[in-house]
Amino acid sequence: MKKTNWKLRSLLMLTPFLCLSGRTHAAVYDTIPGTKQPIDLIDPTIGNVGQLLEPTRPTVQLPNQMIRFTPQRKDFMDDQISDFPLNVVSHRLGQVFSIKPAVGAISQSDWKTRMPYDHNLETNRPWYYSTWLLDEEVNVEFTAGKKAGYYRFRFPVGKEKSLLLGTYNDGEAAYSFLPGNVITGMETYNGYVKVYLYGVFSEAGKPGVVEQGQLSNNKNIAGKALKAFISFPAATKEVTLKYAISYISAEQAKKSYEEEISKKDFDAVAANGKKAWADVMNQVKVKGGTTAQQRSFYTALYRCYERAVDITEDGQYYSGYDKQVHKDKRPFYVDDWTWDTYLALHPLRMILNPAKEEDMLQSFVHMYEQSGWMPTFPVLFGDHACMNGFHSSVVMLDAHRKGLKNFDIEKAYEGMRKNATEATMLPWRNGPKTALDDVYHNKGYFPALRPGEKETEPVVHSFEKRQAVAVTLGGAYDDWAVSELAGDLNKKDDQRLFAPRAKNYKNLWNADKQFFLPKDGNGEWIDINVKYDGGLGGREYYDENNGWTYLWQVQQDIPGLIALMGGKDAFEKRLDQLFREPLDMSRYAFWSKFPDATGLVGQYSMGNEPSFHIPYLYNYTGAPWKTQQRIRFLLDAWFKDNIFGIPGDEDGGGMSAFVVFSSMGFYPVTPGIPEYTIGSPVFENVSITLPDKKQFTVVAHNSSVVNKYIQQAKFNGKPLNKPTFTHQQLTDGGTLELFMGPKPNKSWGVQ
Repeated sequence: MKKTNWKLRSLLMLTPFLCLSGRTHAAVYDTIPGTKQPIDLIDPTIGNVGQLLEPTRPTVQLPNQMIRFTPQRKDFMDDQISDFPLNVVSHRLGQVFSIKPAVGAISQSDWKTRMPYDHNLETNRPWYYSTWLLDEEVNVEFTAGKKAGYYRFRFPVGKEKSLLLGTYNDGEAAYSFLPGNVITGMETYNGYVKVYLYGVFSEAGKPGVVEQGQLSNNKNIAGKALKAFISFPAATKEVTLKYAISYISAEQAKKSYEEEISKKDFDAVAANGKKAWADVMNQVKVKGGTTAQQRSFYTALYRCYERAVDITEDGQYYSGYDKQVHKDKRPFYVDDWTWDTYLALHPLRMILNPAKEEDMLQSFVHMYEQSGWMPTFPVLFGDHACMNGFHSSVVMLDAHRKGLKNFDIEKAYEGMRKNATEATMLPWRNGPKTALDDVYHNKGYFPALRPGEKETEPVVHSFEKRQAVAVTLGGAYDDWAVSELAGDLNKKDDQRLFAPRAKNYKNLWNADKQFFLPKDGNGEWIDINVKYDGGLGGREYYDENNGWTYLWQVQQDIPGLIALMGGKDAFEKRLDQLFREPLDMSRYAFWSKFPDATGLVGQYSMGNEPSFHIPYLYNYTGAPWKTQQRIRFLLDAWFKDNIFGIPGDEDGGGMSAFVVFSSMGFYPVTPGIPEYTIGSPVFENVSITLPDKKQFTVVAHNSSVVNKYIQQAKFNGKPLNKPTFTHQQLTDGGTLELFMGPKPNKSWGVQ
C-alpha cells in the first residue's frame, strides 16, 4: 500500500464527520501534495483578521450571485459562532434569517448561546463550508445556489436535537411551519424591504415558537425579534434544510425553491458550485511564482466575484430605488461600492467579463431612471449614502472607451450630468445640492471650516464632516469623466462646461506648502498640519487619510500634477519622500486619528483605496524601475497568504483587484483612459482567456522573488520601450514579453 493511500485512509477513519459527503472528501485531499488547480489555491480565511478595522469573511456563494453565507463571528480569532445566516444581504450591511443547532432540551436562552468550534475542524471553500461544534457535537455544512441555499446538520445519536430560527433585523417578521416539513418566513430588512423564505426540512419534526418568554407548540408567529424552532427525535442523525430566498414575494421564493434546488441533493449543489468557481478561476492561468503568491493571487481573484450580486428572480427584480418590482430579461445587480470598485474591480471585470459588466452598468442606468439620481453605493435598499464622489461617472466613461456598448450610454450620461450639476457633493449624503455645492460650482473648490468654526450647513454629516479637499479632488476627476464622455458623445457645449471643472484640483494647490490644502468660503487658505489635522480620519479636510495620501489624487491629469510639483525629477523625489516620510508621532497616536491608514510604508497607506495607483506613478517619471521595486515590496509585505494577509478593509473587491492586477504585472492607473501601466509580474507566465476565446499573455522570463526588474520588453514580438500598453492591444489577444533581472535597468521605460 502506498504511503499516501495509507495516510488518506487514516485521515478518513480519524475524522468520520469529514467523510460523510462527497464534497468534503476534497477537504481531506487538499492535505496531500499534488498538482494544484486554481480553485485548490483559494483560501477564504486570508485576511480574516483585520489590521485595525473590518476583516474579510470566508464567504460561500456562486460568483456574483445573491445567496451569500458566512458564519456569524467577530473574526477568525473568535472561537465561538453565534449562528448561521440563510442569506448575507449585503457585504457589510446585514443578514436575514438565522439558524443554529441545539442538542438536548431547549430554553429561550439557547438563541443567545454562542457555539465553540475548532478552527482545524473547519472547512472553508468558496462553494462549501463545514464546521464541528464542540459542545453540541454537531457537524454543520452549507453550500449555495443562486437564489437557494442548502444546510446539512449531523447530530449525535441518542439526544433530542433542534434547529433554532431567529431574525437579524428590527422590523416585522414571521415564521410558519406547514405540512410536508415546510417552513416559510418573512423578515424586514433595513426598515422596509421584505425578504421571503420558503424551505423544506428533510425530516419531520415538532415545531414551536417562543411567545411571551415561553416555549409554545404554535406553528406560526409574527412580530419582531422572533424565535422559532423545530425539534427532532433522539434517533435522528441527519437533517437538511433546502430553501430559497426572494425579495419579491412568498410565491416567488417557493418557485425558486422548486426550480433550483428541490430535486437536488447536497453533493450535487456543492459540485455545481465547485464547477462555477473552477470556470471563473480557470480563466486566468499562472505559472511560476511561489505557492504563497499563487494562493494570495487566486484568493484575491475569488474576492473579486463576491459582488455586485444578481438579484433577478425569474425575469423580475425588486428595486429599492422606487420600491417596485420590475420585469427585465437582463440581470439586475446591487451591492457595489464605487468609491472602492471604480479603481480596479470594474476595470478588471471589463477584461474578464465585459458582458456582465454591461449588465451591471445597465443596472446603474435603471437605478437612475427609478430614483432620479445616478447611484454611488447601490445596495438592495437603494443608494447607500456612503463616502464621497460620483465615481460611477468614471466607470461609465471607462466602459464606453473600452468598447462596452450593451448599456444605455445616453441615459447614463444624462444621470452623470444631473449628479454633476444638481446633486450634493457632501459625503454620506444623497439629494439636491446645498450652498456648499454652489461654492464648488462658482469658485471651483469645496469650502472648509476653520478649526473651531461652527458648522453652517445643517445637512453636513455630524461625523463625516465636509471632507473639503477630498471632495474637491474627487469631484474634479468625476467632472473630467463627464467632460470627456460629453466630448465622445459629441455634446460639445457640455464638454466646454465641464472641462474647466476637471482642473479644479489646482484651486487647492498651495505652492508654498506643496500640498493640497483647504480654503474657506472666502477663498482664504486654512493652515493645517497635513499629517494630523482635520479630526478623526482627517474628515474636516480629507477622508480616512491625511494630506500625504491626497497629494496624489489627480489620476485624470498626471502631467498637470507633475507640473505643479516642478517637473518629473521633483515629482519622483516627492514620491520617494512619501515612502520615507516619518509619522512624527507614535503609531498608536497616528492610528488613533487615522485607523483606516494601515499597511504603512512611511506615509504611504497600502491599506486604503486612494493609495492603490500611487506606486505606479514612478512610471511617469524617469524611474519606472522604482514602480517595479515598490509593487513587489508592497505585495510581499502586506499581502501574505494568511489570516492577516490584507492590510486594510477589503470593502468591495477593490483591494483584491489591486492584488490581481499587480500580480499579473499591469494596472489601470486612470480609469477612463483605456491604457495600462506596467509593474512587475510575480509570475513567469500569466494567460487570460478573453470572452472571444483570444488569449492575452504576460511572459516574464526568469521572474522570481529576486528577479523583479524589467531589463527589456516586447509586445507581440516588437520592442516596447515605454511602460504602457492599450486596452485594445490587450483585447486583441496580445503578448507582453518582459525580460527580468535582479538589478534595475534604469533606462528602460523612461518616457
